[in-house]
Amino acid sequence: IYEEFKARRDEIALLTARETGMALKESRAAVGGRHLDQFEWFLNNAESALQDEITYEDEESIHKIAYAPIGATAVITPWNHPFGMFVWGAIPNLLAGNTVIFKISEECPLVGKLIEEIMLGHQLPMGVFSEIYGAGDVGWKLANDNINLIWFTGSTKTGHELYKLAGEKFIKSVLELGGSNPGIVFEDANIGEITSKIYSKRFKINGQTCDALKRLIVHHSLFDEVVEKLKNEVESKKVGDPENQETDIGSLVAKRQLILLEGQVKDAVDKGAKIIIGGKRPDNLQGAFYASTILTNVTTDMRVWREEVFGPVLPIISFENEDEAVRLANNTNYGLGALVFTADKERAERVVRKIEAGTV
Repeated sequence: IYEEFKARRDEIALLTARETGMALKESRAAVGGRHLDQFEWFLNNAESALQDEITYEDEESIHKIAYAPIGATAVITPWNHPFGMFVWGAIPNLLAGNTVIFKISEECPLVGKLIEEIMLGHQLPMGVFSEIYGAGDVGWKLANDNINLIWFTGSTKTGHELYKLAGEKFIKSVLELGGSNPGIVFEDANIGEITSKIYSKRFKINGQTCDALKRLIVHHSLFDEVVEKLKNEVESKKVGDPENQETDIGSLVAKRQLILLEGQVKDAVDKGAKIIIGGKRPDNLQGAFYASTILTNVTTDMRVWREEVFGPVLPIISFENEDEAVRLANNTNYGLGALVFTADKERAERVVRKIEAGTV
């Protein structure tokens, strides 16, 4: 199965670009690089990862954790990394001995059909892997069915409902939900080294990643320099047809995402935010395109700060001291991830422990 996915990686990447708007160069790099590498890592490391773990041992007893399959798993995924989400959700479950009912997003059924074709073309036992199609109502029906585990990546609102359902059914759930990840840039950070990293973490895949950098918090002494360098980085990228190999930034996945993004940016501007670059649809493109946008004069009552922004918009705010930076980072209803840029390892360790996020 792995070898066929590897052989057909360009086909998967092209379908991903067509269905999600991801630039082809990005989808090729993701499918042919990261996602297949992770698939191979799961294959190579499953046996050792699932070995019994001895937690306590003395002359009279041995206490150990023994891993066993849970059963039927509902794997429900979003559209932004259709193949990657399949790899992360389905492959570890299958290797652990669970059966999988996979629901891909309604935005990318053709990627889903290709995944199903490959999975079912290799004599897997009946029922080990099956795939269903449809919108949220189909995922909800699956979650309510006779399953033993819910594996879900998607919105916080939907995840909250699935978490309650799992609790009522007394089954396990594995959830990765929305994020509004902060990135803190301290005064000793090397701006030349980190500018491209900040750009990539915010604008890659047009900003449509749950774990993307979504709020940049910069020490006041570096603020103008960071804004200027990021503006230059944005200006150097080409927005256009996702299938064109020269395109750096494709389109948003759907018109509804564009309308939501425009509303969030308008709210910010109405409340005093300044558009450094972008802030509109590109003049020469038809479809769900939005120019990569940098906002300053940002306040914490703006939607671009309070809500998850799933598109190429970066609000930047300044801070005076470490306590203020941490306070701003934690000023969110989300807690998925965060980034800290500093040359001081002791400060990094200290700040990491104060930030309320799953990964830093």
